[in-house]
Amino acid sequence: MWSPLPSLRDNSKIVNDIERTKLDTAAVLAMETAAEALHNAGLPPSLVDAKRNAYTLAKVDSARTGVFLGTGVGGLNSLLSNAAHHMLSLQQQRLQELAKLLASPEKHEQGLQIVDRIASDILIPFRTNPFVVSMIMPNAVSSNIAIKFGIHGPAQTCCSACSSGTVAIGNAFQVLRGGGIDMAIAGGVEYLCDDYGMVFRGFDVAKTLVTQGKQPFSHDQLNRPFDRDRSGFLFSQGGCGIMVLEDLEHARKRNANIICEIAAYSETCDGYNIMMMQPNGQQITRMLTQLLQSAGCAGQDVDYVNAHGTGTLLNDATEAEIIEHIFGKKVLVNSTKSLLGHAIGASGALGALVTALSIRHNTTHACKNLENPVRDLNFVRSVGTHPIRTAVTQSFAFGGHNAALLLKAVA
Repeated sequence: MWSPLPSLRDNSKIVNDIERTKLDTAAVLAMETAAEALHNAGLPPSLVDAKRNAYTLAKVDSARTGVFLGTGVGGLNSLLSNAAHHMLSLQQQRLQELAKLLASPEKHEQGLQIVDRIASDILIPFRTNPFVVSMIMPNAVSSNIAIKFGIHGPAQTCCSACSSGTVAIGNAFQVLRGGGIDMAIAGGVEYLCDDYGMVFRGFDVAKTLVTQGKQPFSHDQLNRPFDRDRSGFLFSQGGCGIMVLEDLEHARKRNANIICEIAAYSETCDGYNIMMMQPNGQQITRMLTQLLQSAGCAGQDVDYVNAHGTGTLLNDATEAEIIEHIFGKKVLVNSTKSLLGHAIGASGALGALVTALSIRHNTTHACKNLENPVRDLNFVRSVGTHPIRTAVTQSFAFGGHNAALLLKAVA
């Protein structure tokens, strides 16, 4: 079971059909989402070169604007589809030739059907795409945004597995705070769909995905972060979350619609195991302690934690224990993955967006399917009004990458 994405082609506004032949879907997702974020920030892109389908941002210093995107694997879809063409096109051709030899009625009709079935099951594009190298580069998700909108500041891609989006936003925040830029387009993107389901199978054999288990749950009940009957995470085909970050004075000068403030960022590495978090959560605890110190806050000052909350056995138990230790039992806790599934490199950015909007609207979503909590915490069980002034969003990843942002309401 997985969480699919809707078709992008029907909703495309920035990327045209010709460009799509040269871009991986992850890059298309990033460019379309960046355009939406810019519109919401009051910075609608203006077309400056129709032939190139290139845009510019009015009243923005392109040299002091950066792009910071996180992704787990970048153009994986393009890599797999072009590898399929390279490895399987000759085999498909030979099977089709064999089928023609067996076509006469007296020659093994059943064998012909089998060969036809094999040939039709070999799913390959009609050629190797001449742009495949630029399509599979992880840095394409950030560089294509810079190209599309004429941005000339730093353009970075952060590859930290499931923490990529959070790390990208954190890096953008640090460069902004250091005075290197005035504005940043920051977030995370992922697209993990392939014809053969290889990526899904990889997580499956690693025993990280949701399973039916012993409980009689329907499909929409299997994804249950922080529940005692959890069995793994819901694999998402991908997604994208992007926000526009600005220096406060820069935003006020242009009368921007300010949603919230990023007050602090922190990251650590477990240095323990490539696929499993450190069971005692020592480096996550250190990261959150640093985060609070940097923001000048105590754990009790935090109103809401948007948790990593994958639904895997070890992660949720360890994370819940750390949340109680650092923030206490009163802090609101939920997992956006309970609604969307796990979008890998995009998940941290999606969590950051939810956290920002939760502060803005003083409400947040429920932790879906949570019936028997793994720990006695203040999990959000239903949508309601909650005064949220300070919030934390956190991500953990294969490789031991831990990252967290502390967000505050703007006075």
